[in-house]
Amino acid sequence: MQMQYHKQYSPVLGREMEYKVYGHVGTPVLFIPCQNGRFFDFEDFHMAEEWAPWIDSGRVMVFAIDTLDEETWSNAIGDPHWRIRRHEEWTAYIVREMVPIIQKTVCAANGWKTCPGIMPFGCSLGATHALNLYLRFPDVFWGVLALSGIYDASYGFGDYMDELVYLNSPVHYMPNLPEGHPYVDKYNAHPGIVCVGQGPWELPDTTRRLKEIFAKKNIHIWVDLWGDDCAHDWPWWYKQVQYFCRNYFHKQNE
Repeated sequence: MQMQYHKQYSPVLGREMEYKVYGHVGTPVLFIPCQNGRFFDFEDFHMAEEWAPWIDSGRVMVFAIDTLDEETWSNAIGDPHWRIRRHEEWTAYIVREMVPIIQKTVCAANGWKTCPGIMPFGCSLGATHALNLYLRFPDVFWGVLALSGIYDASYGFGDYMDELVYLNSPVHYMPNLPEGHPYVDKYNAHPGIVCVGQGPWELPDTTRRLKEIFAKKNIHIWVDLWGDDCAHDWPWWYKQVQYFCRNYFHKQNE
């Protein structure tokens, strides 16, 4: 598996950020680590091994990035007003800085003039961030694989609510998506996958709520609830990656 390591200064964040690229050609996947995670978690937790069939065959190139969760969602004693704004800076870093890098890298590798949308992927809080990127920026992010996320921003911000917390809380903003909004067609053109188990340490309520919302809005995202044996842990996420990648990338070729 071809791998590349990069470190560069982010003007948006005012600090250096690291990321790694896995693969030689293929459509782009953005890996967002679990809570407080780092870019190297994709390897250290053996997720790269699970994606290897699609990476090595040239189906995908995976870009693994860092989170800022320790400053934002996990910083329980911090000022929520500052924390959510710092999180928005991290979102801006992805959209304004990482997306152009990904597009340029993928186009050069594949010999493309234009880059297809990027598929965000994550587990646990990484899934929360991945789905939020997909829902907020459907022109950039095509499809999503979100495993065991929590889609209510109260998980990180408690009772605090302002306009930016709202924008990071899908169970709050998605019910207010107007009928006929152009985003619906964009979601349905590149539908994603949201999955959660119902076993130990899983919190499936917000996934169930999103499933209801998507159905009411005629949004064709695949929301799948696994059984009460399915735990909030890496071995189950490995199984889900294998299952959903086989199904998702098969459908993409139909």
